[in-house]
Formats: sequence, structure tokens, C-alpha cells
Amino acid sequence: MTALSLALIVVITVVDIVSPPDIHLGPLLIVAPALTASVAGPRATAGVALLALAGLTVIGLARDGVTTANHETQLGAQLAVSVLIVGLRVLRARHERELAQVRSVSEAAQRVLLRPLPERIGPLHLASVYLAAEAEAQVGGDLYAAARTTTGTRLLVGDVRGKGLPSLGDAALLLGAFRAAAHLYPDLPGLAAYLDGTVSWGLAQPAEQSRPQRAPGEEADAAAEDGGESFITAVLLDIPDDGSAVRLIDCGHPPPLLLRPDGITTLAARHPAPPLGLGDLAPVRYETETFPFHPGDRLLIYTDGVIEARDAHGNFYPLAERLAARQGESPAVLLNHLHRDLLAHAGGRLGDDAAMVVVERLP
Repeated sequence: MTALSLALIVVITVVDIVSPPDIHLGPLLIVAPALTASVAGPRATAGVALLALAGLTVIGLARDGVTTANHETQLGAQLAVSVLIVGLRVLRARHERELAQVRSVSEAAQRVLLRPLPERIGPLHLASVYLAAEAEAQVGGDLYAAARTTTGTRLLVGDVRGKGLPSLGDAALLLGAFRAAAHLYPDLPGLAAYLDGTVSWGLAQPAEQSRPQRAPGEEADAAAEDGGESFITAVLLDIPDDGSAVRLIDCGHPPPLLLRPDGITTLAARHPAPPLGLGDLAPVRYETETFPFHPGDRLLIYTDGVIEARDAHGNFYPLAERLAARQGESPAVLLNHLHRDLLAHAGGRLGDDAAMVVVERLP
């Protein structure tokens, strides 16, 4: 684009010189610095602006002279507009540096919040992908985490109600609680109850602070209303190192898919629990469901942003159908394909955050 600006200066200057006396193309030279400012920095813009002024001076020397009132007016006007363009480009460069600094801090914070899953943990091979609906964001309301225990590996995949950056605080709350307690509870029900209590307490704090004053008789209903405003769907998995099974508790989350050479099975919990953060509304009894998980089997855990992605005709993404055609691929290759296929289905932009985790039990 800078080369095009320089070519424009040469072309406009030559054409103006050879044109009839009543045709003046010199004022068009201001297009060159304006075009340069859109793609280059302040110094390049200033250099092109000086060359455009030089071209206008050459035109004046070749025609009726640079001391005429008409040419002096053109030079003055082009100089003023060039100074304005360079000044605006300087301001834009300053804003770009500030934006780059803010973005680097934001990306660092997001990487700390949603740590990448290890490729290998115990006897498991992991792969994950995250697609944030919020522009310029790397994470949002979806989350995943893995933790080692003395007997195996525990996984958490969740989805905060809402999407994008406003849900980051709730995601951080659950991730911090899981990382702190995943190895402390010997069974999944105890861990699930702890996470629900932590999320319920954490989500209640903003509601309590922002709740307006109400009459005494309205407090119970208001508390129930505020308590139902936020929640987190999640699935907890416990995969022992020894054995061929996976234990899970589903808290209102889409059920994982078990991928085997002979087909795809949905691990639907017979006794699902309510989403985390709603345990204060009614007593909850968490029950562990056990499913076979042999060496070579793979699990796909995902959030509803995957299966609720729509194409231009309003059709949901057919996850199970697309998986059936990619059974023999490694976890990383499989997720890479699903990533590209999901974006293509949704037209390049998702309406909600989406996360996918593939777990393969190695021999």
C-alpha cells in the first residue's frame, strides 16, 4: 500500500504536468498520505506527505510557477491537511500501543485462569479446545480442569450461565475451588457438594450486595429470585488408574460421549444433579454413575455451545454425526477437525462460548 501511495504521487504529478492548463490534479496528491496512514506508521506517513508536497511543488514549477496565489493556496491547504493526517496517525499509534499492552495483560490473565490441559496425565491422553464467543477473548464462561489424585485423575468441565467476559469471575470461582479440593475428597459426591457450596456462596455475594431494600415479608422470595439468577452446569469425572471404568456426576450438563470402534454411546446419568449454585434451593443428593472405559476408548466432554451452534438455516451442529466419520483419529487431530468444522457450520462466529475435551485411556 505504501508503494501504491508513491506510485500515485508520480502518476498524479506527471498527468497534471501534461494536462491542459485549465485542469488541476495536484490537490489529489493528498490521497497518498491518507492512504499511507491506514497501513503504515507516523514516520512513513510523514515521509509520503513530504513527497506529495514535493510533487505539488514540481507541478507548480513546470506550469505557471510556485509563487502564484492559486498554487500557494494549494500548497498551504495540502500542508495543513498533511499535518492533520500525521497528527491523527500519531494518536492512533499511541492507542495501538495501549491496546497491545492491555491485550497482553488480558491474555496472560486468561491463560492463568484456564490453564492448558497436559497432553499426558497418568494413563490418559488429553486434548482440549476452547472457542470464546466474545471478540478478542481467549476464554469466557466455559471451563475445564484436570487434577491428579492418589488413585487416578479427576476432570471438571463446566459452563457458567451467560457468555463472554462477564462470566469470567464465576468460572474463576469454580476453577479455584476444584483445584484446591480435587485431591482432598475421596469420593465424587463429597467433592460435588463442596463445589456446590462454594459456588452458591460465591454467587450469592454480588446478589446480596446489589439487592435493594425490601419489606420483611418479601425477603424469602427475593432470596430465591437472586439465588436462581446464576448457576454453573458441570460434569465431574473420576478415572482410576487401575481398572476400566469412569465415574461421573452430571450437574445439569450435556452428557459426555463415549467413542469406541463399534460406535458412539451417550453417558447419560440416571440420576442427574442440579447445576452448581442451586443447592441452597433444595436438598441435593449426589450419586456417582459408573460406565465402562477400556484402554483405547475415548471420551468427548463438551459444553452446550457446541451442540447449540446454528448454521444459516437455524440447524444445530450434528456433533454425534460428525464424530462418527472421524473415529480413527487421535484426540488432537479429532479436536482440530471439530474446531474447524464447528466454525464452518456457524459461519465463522459462535453465539456462545464452546469447549471440548477428549480423554483417551492408553494401554
